Amino acid sequence: MFFQLFRVQQWYKNLLIFLPLVFAGLLGDPKSIFLTIVGFFALCLMSSTNYILNDILDREKDKIHPEKKDRPIASGKISIMTATILAFLLATSSLVLAFFLSEIFFVLLLIFFFLTQLYSLYFKEELFVDIIFISTNFVLRAMAGSFILDIRLSPWLILCTFFLSLFIVVGKRKADISILKNKASLHKKVLQDYEVNITNTLMIIATTALLLSYSLYSFLSIYPKLVYSLPFALYVILRYFYLIETKSVIARHPEQFYKDTRLLVGILLWVALLIFLLYFL
Repeated sequence: MFFQLFRVQQWYKNLLIFLPLVFAGLLGDPKSIFLTIVGFFALCLMSSTNYILNDILDREKDKIHPEKKDRPIASGKISIMTATILAFLLATSSLVLAFFLSEIFFVLLLIFFFLTQLYSLYFKEELFVDIIFISTNFVLRAMAGSFILDIRLSPWLILCTFFLSLFIVVGKRKADISILKNKASLHKKVLQDYEVNITNTLMIIATTALLLSYSLYSFLSIYPKLVYSLPFALYVILRYFYLIETKSVIARHPEQFYKDTRLLVGILLWVALLIFLLYFL
């Protein structure tokens, strides 16, 4: 039950913290790996803090959602007082870990926390601003890895991460509208503004921007051989696009990507090729 409250299944988002480690060629450095792993758990603890506080705020709306009604707070399995205490303990532990890793990382976690609260309190019902806020938080996750390791922050890391998250979050908006239909606005008021034509257009924009940013990175970065990975990247992105359009459960729950064999194989091949190109070629 507590794992459900902490939304451990959502911790996959924090894997972005490992991107600077990988692309800086530090996978063979035990110290860098250790620091990044500690940073990953610090980020996960703060993410869980944000999820708990969000669930407290949204408990009434979650009760009418076909899936979210079973969340611990919405269902009454965990009291608001207990959840608040747990959120405080998780946030404190996260910040303590962050402080010992890097002062900049500590500040970034605070920014991550406050941006998430601003989103939950004010901006999640604002058309377009909501998806920009979420995408920005994804970028902060990736930036964290650079700050922990004290390495140069690549602008390509920011661009690719932002458009990747935009691609995923727009897909989730589209999927929510598909499954909730007329009840969509009861769960999230902003969903009444995300009409079919708007979400379709946003999907095209996000997909194009993601493909362009990764392609330009492959051509213009210090790793020009990454251009060989473009066919694999294209397949993975288009496959996920297809899953969104066919109303797959994966569009609403990206952490379940492994359920689509073709997507899973595509990702594994893409990652394997990246490692080979970065470290062995």
